[in-house]
Amino acid sequence: MSRVLVARQDNLGDVLLAGPCLRAVATQASHVTLLAGPHGRAAGELLPGVDEVLTWTAPWIDPAPPPVTAEDTGEFVALIRAKSFDRALILTSFHQSPLPLALLLRQAGVPWIGAISEDYPGSLLDLRHRVGGDPPEAVRMLSLAEAAGYALPPDDHGALALRRPLPPSTRLTGGGPYVVVHPAASVPARQPSAGWSHRVVRALAAEGHRVLVTGAPGEAQLTACVAGTSAVNLGGRTSLAELAAVLSGAQVVVAPNTGPAHLAAAAGTPVVSLFAPVVPASRWAPYGVPVVLLGDQRAPCRDSRARVCPVPGHPCLEEIDPAEVCKAVAELGATVPPRVSSLL
Repeated sequence: MSRVLVARQDNLGDVLLAGPCLRAVATQASHVTLLAGPHGRAAGELLPGVDEVLTWTAPWIDPAPPPVTAEDTGEFVALIRAKSFDRALILTSFHQSPLPLALLLRQAGVPWIGAISEDYPGSLLDLRHRVGGDPPEAVRMLSLAEAAGYALPPDDHGALALRRPLPPSTRLTGGGPYVVVHPAASVPARQPSAGWSHRVVRALAAEGHRVLVTGAPGEAQLTACVAGTSAVNLGGRTSLAELAAVLSGAQVVVAPNTGPAHLAAAAGTPVVSLFAPVVPASRWAPYGVPVVLLGDQRAPCRDSRARVCPVPGHPCLEEIDPAEVCKAVAELGATVPPRVSSLL
């Protein structure tokens, strides 16, 4: 048995997608530490198999990177050295390099390091793993654990998962079935307009669904606009664990390509994925649950990794008919409570 560090230092959804890899490592390691960035820490705390979460902002990954200083990297190296890890796995997206972190881990005395790397690693890596094709990100990361000798047990479904039990959520959701609409995304290119999302909420409500609109504290103005008078506005009212509980209780979640879509998948809830093709859906669509993918996957922005939509009018999302969303919600099993007719 050993002490293993697993690093995934970017956003909420990326950390959630690392869940199967972390569970595989936990089957053989005596202690699993997740190294996360500030945007992903809260997700790491929800993952089965994780004993400890460390946070450090990687200047080569964070979208608002801090300056590189000898003091900061020195403190990080000292922290890792004090933890006496036996092994480390570095998880990165295809466009990120694991080598800067590998160098710091070597300086911290970590004796064995594995990562997926297209670049020549020299003596920085003991395992240089390569992945062919374009598999889902969760599968890609799990393959690194497997190459390092870790495997999920036979009774593990291999999908995303959350640490249970989740907090009670009835005070937020009320009673009865409901559908969640989560309108925000981490970058504008992946997010439909507030007006379009409001039309979706109204269309779902008109069909008889009880709709809850969710969002982070900084998105409260957006969620209020989207909810209007047709839905319950939960924007800014939940911790991440409470949001997970709300999503877990939903019949279906409607969301763009963002962390809460992966949180819904980890909770086991079907997702209507409003997917702008700036990154490939084959890799980044919600994993392990029933999904209906909406959005023009052949739009001019395809695979551009644009943070702001380069096409006027954002047609890949804005041209989705709200009726298509309602149809997808029904296809994924959401039911409408029967209306009670009053007797005259």
